[in-house]
Amino acid sequence: MPKTRINRIKLVLAEQEKTNRDLARELGKAESTVSRWCTNDAQPSLEMLYEISVLLKVDIRELLVSTAP
Repeated sequence: MPKTRINRIKLVLAEQEKTNRDLARELGKAESTVSRWCTNDAQPSLEMLYEISVLLKVDIRELLVSTAP
């Protein structure tokens, strides 16, 4: 069964030329945690997603895969 893509954190980081390590450092999280978010193996809480959007200076909706057809 294919993995469901829920977030776009990895893509937004790439667009901003930042790494998982950069984000982990800024959030005070383990690199392995951020890596799991970036591969969609795990998802950040809504509160953490908000914090990520503030750090990356993007609308929180840009961090999520659209469900619109």
